[in-house]
Amino acid sequence: MLRLSPPGNLRLNQTNIFDINFGGTEANVAVSLAGLGIHSAYMTRLPDNMIGRSALEFLRKWGVDTSMISLGGSRMGLYYLENGASFRGSQVIYDRAGSAVSEAELEDFDFEEALRGASWLHVSGITPALSDSCCEIVRELLILARKLNITTSFDLNYRKKLWDSDKATQVTLDLVKNVDIIMGNEEDAFNMLGIKSSFSHDIVEERYKRVSEEIFTKISGLKYFITTLRESISADVNRWSGMIYDGSQFYRSKVYDINVIDRVGAGDAFCAGFIYEFLRTTDIKKSIDFAAAASAFKHTIIGDVNVFSENEIRSLLDGNIYGRINR
Repeated sequence: MLRLSPPGNLRLNQTNIFDINFGGTEANVAVSLAGLGIHSAYMTRLPDNMIGRSALEFLRKWGVDTSMISLGGSRMGLYYLENGASFRGSQVIYDRAGSAVSEAELEDFDFEEALRGASWLHVSGITPALSDSCCEIVRELLILARKLNITTSFDLNYRKKLWDSDKATQVTLDLVKNVDIIMGNEEDAFNMLGIKSSFSHDIVEERYKRVSEEIFTKISGLKYFITTLRESISADVNRWSGMIYDGSQFYRSKVYDINVIDRVGAGDAFCAGFIYEFLRTTDIKKSIDFAAAASAFKHTIIGDVNVFSENEIRSLLDGNIYGRINR
């Protein structure tokens, strides 16, 4: 997607200019992984025009394999982001109806070729919300990945501006039958999986544990449920951590106190951080800690994608939290 934002903390009705960034949940994950040295290919559909080609160049700049991207359609989806401050929350306005990817069809992609040699397939709940054909694409990809013994992860990412909770739950429960790892927060679990929790903005670890256990009861064959825990003190100050459940034990990462510059894409940075470390070590404790540190860093930069190196993330893991000048 193309992101348009007023500079700084201006409101949309105050600005005459916009800062431009590219992003999108699976694209953000692919960029993060590529930056960490993992070969990452991104599958989508882009318009064959200057904006679509700019998006391709952006992905290639960060090392993402774009050979699986189909060209067609007339426009790229975009969104407007108004950054919040203090007690004023950020605002997002979508303009993505009729986007090239929402009009994608099964025949636009070669699934066998796309998954050849792959070890991991990551998708999000945003893609099937775009159209029935996008939902079918995600379903076929997940089924094929399961047949090929490829690890699959699904980031719930509920967006109420794209579909209602009833339809989201019906579709998602069908899709995750072929998923190894579900990622998402408590609110996502309510809206996408029908997990009836007493949702609150307060972080209560025991409540998150109950949600995790209910998910494992509801979805057979699941290996892990991973959740992010965000406590919003204000738009500028958050407490951030992650938790993983393997069906028998829980592990929570270190908690980070963050002065937020831009929180968009933090969940994607979290997903990428977990995938990266799990591919290296298969250690869920190390992986959830790395994920939390990677996504904590993402909050400190403008834009949707995380661009920090492994060494920088490990330095944060080792306790370098004071932001001193590195000379």
